[in-house]
Amino acid sequence: MAAGILIVCIALAGCTGNHSSSSYSVDSNGVLSVSCAPATVSEEILFKNETYTKTKIVLHTLNGDVVTYLAAPEHPMAAIVYVPGAGEKLAGHEERMVRYTAAGYAFLFVDIRGNGGQTPGYPFNPQRDFSLFQKGDWPQYYLTVCDLVTSRQILSDRFGVPVYAMGSSNGGRYAAVATGADPDFAGYVGISTSDWGVRDSVIQQGYSGDLVRFATSIEPSTYFAKISPRPVWIFHAVNDPIIPFENGKQFFQDAHEPKTFIEFSGGHGINTDVDDRVIMQWAQIYATRE
Repeated sequence: MAAGILIVCIALAGCTGNHSSSSYSVDSNGVLSVSCAPATVSEEILFKNETYTKTKIVLHTLNGDVVTYLAAPEHPMAAIVYVPGAGEKLAGHEERMVRYTAAGYAFLFVDIRGNGGQTPGYPFNPQRDFSLFQKGDWPQYYLTVCDLVTSRQILSDRFGVPVYAMGSSNGGRYAAVATGADPDFAGYVGISTSDWGVRDSVIQQGYSGDLVRFATSIEPSTYFAKISPRPVWIFHAVNDPIIPFENGKQFFQDAHEPKTFIEFSGGHGINTDVDDRVIMQWAQIYATRE
């Protein structure tokens, strides 16, 4: 067991003394673009052996601290920014992180804002976020997208390997938006996920204008055109009790090529069957790079 703390400056456009402000825009089609200000990070080594290192990395952003946990072999073939579903905590992913590192991948668990973990915030609340959007402030949803972009940058800078956005349930929704907003993500993995349905709901209620534009900006399928030609993997279980299988299939139909749909055994959310299939899929890509 080893422990230590390291403060590092992470800058998306270079490390400077004066941090620029973050900014966002949403075009007439409801597509979000973000420019994320540089962040500093505090890193604490929690565990290290000959196989992998586990660290706690806190992103000190202009809009509060975001806690992440990284497990990584010394020379990973690729890396994952993992976005948990509602209420998912790190404890449920400890074995998973070790498993991915053993397969040759770095795994970063992002304790997203308002998910009930160590990062402050409120649960998904489109009404509250739209109120902030109307005032020109940052909706928390958009802040989370920036957090994922910053996380990707950290892994890219550290390892110099492809970095994928992976998310389960609600986390798959955030991950899709982040992948569309950041062209440097290598691809997207969505598990037990779909659109929120907010856009369809407000349109059916007769709303138009900024509300529809905002609602469109938070729907993951809005970003499939921007994700392409990067690969998309969609995983869904037939017996999912939370997000129906049909919704997952429709989500896959909305995605652009190249895309792969994989039915897995179980219920809702990431499980060992998903892990097996992800590692198997990626083994075909990265086996020749070892």
